[in-house]
Order: sequence, then structure tokens, then C-alpha cells
Amino acid sequence: MIGTLSEILEQSLQRLATTAKTYVPPLLAALVIFVAAWLIATVVRAAFLRLTKTAWLDRFVVESGLSSLFGRNRPLETAPLVAGVIYWLILLVGLLTGLNAFNTALTTKMVEAVVFLLPKLAAAGLILLAGVWLAQYLARSALIWAVNENLPQPRRIAAAVRVLIVFVAVVVAADHLNFARTVFLAAFLLVVGGMVLAGSIALGLSAHEALKRRLAEPAHSGDGEEKSLWNHL
Repeated sequence: MIGTLSEILEQSLQRLATTAKTYVPPLLAALVIFVAAWLIATVVRAAFLRLTKTAWLDRFVVESGLSSLFGRNRPLETAPLVAGVIYWLILLVGLLTGLNAFNTALTTKMVEAVVFLLPKLAAAGLILLAGVWLAQYLARSALIWAVNENLPQPRRIAAAVRVLIVFVAVVVAADHLNFARTVFLAAFLLVVGGMVLAGSIALGLSAHEALKRRLAEPAHSGDGEEKSLWNHL
């Protein structure tokens, strides 16, 4: 009985030692890599904030209207924003390198998924940002045009333009990410088809009275000659 217990205990300790030899060194290496990445990211962020001049980038953000996208009344300072992006990118690289130190199938798949998906996420974010910026610019232009033309409810026209452009940007970003592509494309086609149908109906109703007046004109001119049907159209 005692021999059996000692044998079980010895096997458990052997398995524990094997597991420790397998996972403890990669874990320590991953911790060292992540701490080194954190130190590098901190130093790089501090150096960037101290040495880099981003006045030209601040002017570009203000003049292009990108600062208004964040709902800020004062100009957006781009130096902390760029420094934060660099900081988190270095931390992400350190985290992925630390995970890759385990050299297992699960960690390898995780690293490959992040590396494959990160550029697509960045591109989709840029598409959405560009779409929101373009929607704001076109909505403002539509508002000015509607006011100058004395159209009814100009703010609703501007809001419709903004929603349409943002929706198109979301469709393009989802298509780039291959996320619910069929659903977004079907919704986009339905929206565009509905807009074309509504525009056609509105144009037909507005042209109906004009065409009716044209066709109701006298069939004969003052000199007694009959007008052609093409003169009415």
C-alpha cells in the first residue's frame, strides 16, 4: 500500500517536473520580452513627445476638418495621439513575441491570426475614418446648397447625405474584412434601389403637371398651321 502511494506520488512529481520544464522557461522568457517591450515603448513615447515637432500635423488636422470628427472645441494635439499609437504597437509586438516563445500550436495560431487580421483592421479603420470625414464635408456642402436654393428642411437633407456616406463606408469596410458581406451588400443594394425608385417617383410626379400643361396647349397655332406633337414635348 505504501509502495503504491509512493509510486503514484513519484509519477505525479515527474509529470509536474516535466510540465514545469516545458512551460516555465517559455513563461519566464515571455515575461522578460514583455517587460523589455514595455520599457522600450515607454522610452520611445517619452522621446517622441520631447523631440518631435508636430505643429504641421496639427495644422493639417485642423484645416482638413479631422479634429471636428472627435467633437472637440479646441484643436486636437496630434503628438500625444501618435505617441500613444506607437506605444501600443510596441506593446503588441512584445506580446506577440512573448506568445511565440511558447512555440505551441495554440499560440502559433493566435499570433498568425493577429498578424493576419491587424492590417485589415487598420485599413478598415482608415476607411471608416475617411468615410466619416467625407460624410461631414458633403453634408455641410449639401446644407449650404439646400439653404441657398431655399429647399425645405435643409438639415434633414444634410443628415440624409451624412447617413448615406457613412453607410457606404461601413459597407466598404465590412467587405474589406469579409464580415457579413452578403448582408451589407444586400442592404446597400436595397438602399440604393429605394433611393432610385423614390427619385423616379418624385421626378415623375413633379413632371406630371408640366407635361399635362404642355399637352393641353391649343393644337393649332395663330396662323392656322397644326403643330407637331414634338413641339409639345
